Amino acid sequence: MMIRKRICPRTFSDLLSMAFVLTIAPLMYWFGLFIVLPGLYGDRNPLYALHFTLGSFIMLNIVSNFTYTVMCDTSTGGRVVPVSTARPADGWWLCAACECLSPPRSWHCNVCDGCILKRDHHCVFTGCCVGYYNHRYFVMFLWYLFLGAAYAFFYGSLFIWSTQPFEFPSSIIKMVFPMATFFFGFDNSSDQFYLLLYVVSAVGTLYTGVLCAYHFSLILRGVVGNESNKKDFTYDMGWRDNIREVFGERWYLTWLLPYIKSRLPHDGVSWHHLCSKKD
Repeated sequence: MMIRKRICPRTFSDLLSMAFVLTIAPLMYWFGLFIVLPGLYGDRNPLYALHFTLGSFIMLNIVSNFTYTVMCDTSTGGRVVPVSTARPADGWWLCAACECLSPPRSWHCNVCDGCILKRDHHCVFTGCCVGYYNHRYFVMFLWYLFLGAAYAFFYGSLFIWSTQPFEFPSSIIKMVFPMATFFFGFDNSSDQFYLLLYVVSAVGTLYTGVLCAYHFSLILRGVVGNESNKKDFTYDMGWRDNIREVFGERWYLTWLLPYIKSRLPHDGVSWHHLCSKKD
């Protein structure tokens, strides 16, 4: 894996988004494993040990896949084949910004300041583009974020509704406007902070669930975001090969941990052989 030369976010919005993820994920981990689950089971219950192990496994995958996504260089730099083999008929194009030929399925990113191999999109939460070599890590990062948020939301629901009495309309206001209670002095207790984290887990479950459904559908159809918008299914090789194109030859193991090596079937540069195979 090639390491990106510049890892820090290049824009203020990327910085804020990344800071939000790096703050809220540990908070939800702490809330779930050190507040919610001990409150439901007690810290000496065998079920707590099981949940602690599972929650730690989810958190490990969130942090690890995030790190791999950010660190992995998926740009065209250092990977472009000699010009003699690059033909416009195969989808090669001249990037005016980079002043060089870029391979098919690559797009220039103004934020990352370079062409990205099989570029899907620029992710503000990781501060980098998602392309051929870090697509697997990004999707798994998203998947485990969804699992973590759903996990926290489910057990948070049991905890919140069993420890906090419902009072109308104050409970409704606390639910819908959790932050307002801090600013206007309505309730600055720890219970209100827990309620805020619970609301974040609910919103996070919905948001990451929609993103997971969208990105997994792109993978199964063998397209990236730009190709999907253009309804270009040139590189759709069937759902099995499409999965291998993102997760590699050991695709059935890559969901466990990002440390598992799974060689990708292609180089992210030459795609004409896929078109000829399909024909």
